[in-house]
Amino acid sequence: AIESELSELEDEDREEFLADMGIEEPGLNRVIRSGYELLTLHTYFTPGGKEVRAWTIPVGATAPQAAGKIHTDFEKGFIRAEVVGYDDFIQFNGENGAKDAGKW
Repeated sequence: AIESELSELEDEDREEFLADMGIEEPGLNRVIRSGYELLTLHTYFTPGGKEVRAWTIPVGATAPQAAGKIHTDFEKGFIRAEVVGYDDFIQFNGENGAKDAGKW
């Protein structure tokens, strides 16, 4: 019942509701994280001009294998990857900030 109520709340209201209940995060988030851990998967993101896309790959996958999730031709003709960690991307306010900080 709590999860149903949470799904209908705006972000700010959801955070307040969780805090009032003494819960750090919704149960659905924990279920998804546990599933990824059980299946040894993780997510990588590809930014575009108007969207950011999430891709699920096995832990330990190589950059060419990850590129193959987007399109098999990408895996076959893979040259290099430009990578930045999610935390660095957030901390330095995006791609340009991460590059300026030497995190790219």
